[in-house]
Amino acid sequence: MQTTHLRLLPWSSPEGKPAYTPDDNPDGPIARLADRMEREQLAAGEAVLRLTREMLGARVRLEPDECEFVMRRLAECLHDALRVADSRGCRLPVRGGADVAS
Repeated sequence: MQTTHLRLLPWSSPEGKPAYTPDDNPDGPIARLADRMEREQLAAGEAVLRLTREMLGARVRLEPDECEFVMRRLAECLHDALRVADSRGCRLPVRGGADVAS
């Protein structure tokens, strides 16, 4: 019996639950869209981190609402990066050549 592996997608279902797609067609339209979205999410995280470091390096006093805004953006980017890592980690082969089953 063949096990179908699932890929965690970088977006949630309409109900807010994790969304998955069969991982048997890595060149299909859903996989390509997910790959592009993951790249964009990671790039956004890098940009937010860079700007945050610049703000911290400038040693200017931020207003509480500015701090909250930065923290929310950082939390969103960290959430996205962890989801990408989880998705990619689940697709790594296990020692011995067997794939990880979802």
